[in-house]
Amino acid sequence: MAKPREAKKKKLGPHAFINRELSWLEFNRRVLEEARDPSVPLLERLKFLAITGSNLDEFFMVRVGGLQLMRAEGRSQRDASGLTPTQQMERISRYARRMVADQYTCLITELEPALHEARIRRVHMDDLDAEQAAHVDRLFEELFFPVLTPRAIDPDKPFPHLAALTIHLAVRLAHQPDQESETRMAVIPMPGNLARFVTVPIEDGYEYVLLEDVIQAYAERLFPGEIIEELCVFRITRNADMRVREDEAPDLMAGMEDILEERLTSPCVRLEIGPGASNAMIEYLERAFNVEASHVMLAPGPLDLKAYMSIATMAGFDEYKCEPWPPQLRPDLAAPESMFDILSSRNVLLYHPYDSFEPVMRLLDEAADDPGVLAIKQILYRTSSQSPIVAALARAAQKGKHVTALVELKARFDEARNIEWAKALETAGVQVVYGVRGFKTHAKVCLIIRREASGIRRYLHFGTGNYNESTARLYTDISYMMCDEDYGADAATFFNTITGYAQAVQYRKIEAAPLGLRARLLEGIENEIERCNQGQKAHIMAKVNSLVDPTLIKALYRASQAGVRVDLNVRGICCLRPGVPGLSEHIRVVSIVDRFLEHPRIVYFKHGDDPLYYISSADWMSRNLDKRIELLVPVEDPAAQQRLREILETCFKDNVKSWELTSDGHYERSAQRGKQKRVRSQEVFYERARQTVKEMEQHQRTLFKPHLPSG
Repeated sequence: MAKPREAKKKKLGPHAFINRELSWLEFNRRVLEEARDPSVPLLERLKFLAITGSNLDEFFMVRVGGLQLMRAEGRSQRDASGLTPTQQMERISRYARRMVADQYTCLITELEPALHEARIRRVHMDDLDAEQAAHVDRLFEELFFPVLTPRAIDPDKPFPHLAALTIHLAVRLAHQPDQESETRMAVIPMPGNLARFVTVPIEDGYEYVLLEDVIQAYAERLFPGEIIEELCVFRITRNADMRVREDEAPDLMAGMEDILEERLTSPCVRLEIGPGASNAMIEYLERAFNVEASHVMLAPGPLDLKAYMSIATMAGFDEYKCEPWPPQLRPDLAAPESMFDILSSRNVLLYHPYDSFEPVMRLLDEAADDPGVLAIKQILYRTSSQSPIVAALARAAQKGKHVTALVELKARFDEARNIEWAKALETAGVQVVYGVRGFKTHAKVCLIIRREASGIRRYLHFGTGNYNESTARLYTDISYMMCDEDYGADAATFFNTITGYAQAVQYRKIEAAPLGLRARLLEGIENEIERCNQGQKAHIMAKVNSLVDPTLIKALYRASQAGVRVDLNVRGICCLRPGVPGLSEHIRVVSIVDRFLEHPRIVYFKHGDDPLYYISSADWMSRNLDKRIELLVPVEDPAAQQRLREILETCFKDNVKSWELTSDGHYERSAQRGKQKRVRSQEVFYERARQTVKEMEQHQRTLFKPHLPSG
């Protein structure tokens, strides 16, 4: 065979990279397309629309907020794609406006008519019948009126502080001749403890009226003796891109509490205004919140689309929801057999949510109660509100075991919850570490030290997702559990390194960021390049959430130029341009958007006849590789390797819920070609998990067990 050409090393210009922010907006558009897909169950479509609203909220809070801070500081450096902060904000504004228009087209012209036919109806105040009107009137008098608190705006004083992401009603009152001020304004906040969707009685189906519609209809009762000239619904988004100054904060918990308070009064980065507002009202609100006109979004429908999640997930109407795909618990991992006995004999790799998260929780539960367990060490990045894993750690400490929990207080938007968990664990006697100075600890690992007849043994769980049993039913992730001396020694060294004062160490198996993880990945890429140059077959497959890091992108470009086949499954942001002649024609990038959020990080290098497989907590982003504590875990068990290969290959075969990235930065739906078999990867994974359980149960039923003499 002909020897592949040598990889050319040349300087790459901005044209070789896709802008990170625009790539994220492209991801949100793929989510929106699920909401617009008639083949998706109706309430699932509404759920996807709500997700796009929540995503866009966070995007403005963090990404746009960060760009505004950069511009305010006078920073004009260009990103890898060649755009300054100002240029990025201009493009974001144009793209976001188109997205908002498409969101409301989806809601108003596509979903609401279909929901109406499904007996889920939004009604307006003027459309209520006598019984419904009387019901709403009672609600207003008994519940809404006592809770609502209008706030007058004094034009001679600063505008009062308003909560972010909360619906407000701006009220313009008529001018009174005996007062100097020509404009008299007030604001009515919509309390978060009142239902946004006010249910009205109906014999068949579900009907609701929006809370803001009710309050607008009764607004005159809140301003007796006044004439209301205009009512306008609005909502503000504040900058949340703040980081604790760890070199100045004497205590990290106190510093994080300060950050939470700072977010309450940070600058406005987006102003959303509901339909019907006058130009004068729009200009007034722009001035009041000091927001640029480019970041004012005029919505043709109800604000806060993420609120529709409550309708999408309400009880009943199952015919308009996805068919249930309950997590499967393999019989060989079920009680009464102990998880310690299972892991003593074999490694276990699980693919959630197709495989149940129960074995992971049971491992912690058993460890808390087992008298042989001496110590438990675990990292908690995000947990559920009623976490059984946190409860197990607290119980273990109360029973005298040495328990160490690294609770990452800097997990964005989970800071408050993690602060409360940290305090509760400390009260229970757990040794709590708040993270590592200067870094976020994002690794997912649990180490259990147990005294057994044969000596001290270490049991381990490595994961790509959080220790959160709720999201383990919604996110796809890998769990890898074992009892292995080398991995156990590495985990012990890792914990000692991040909880005490320690220098960089050499691990036996694993690798950790910010020191060696990127180097291990680059080594794998360069090895494939070298093998390809020697005439061998070379192949790289990776499944990650985001690909942003310029160093890794350049290495992948060199691999493509050398002739290495590169298959990338990148759910969200991807700054690499595939399919560019002479640069990346051997690189394919696909993204899967389906009912579960794709979340694992899996890496494969062909490596001749000795393939290398890894799972990781880290995405391929500079922040993960340079500013976080992350883990890269080699998977050497043959059965586990086979499972990972099947996952990767199935994802690349998906032609139902997969999108393919083009060289211009846009995505096109993957499609069945010719007689190509229909493959929906998430459906395949669920059916495989279900079939595995069925076959195991059948085997157990047909297994003959003789009665043996007791003596």
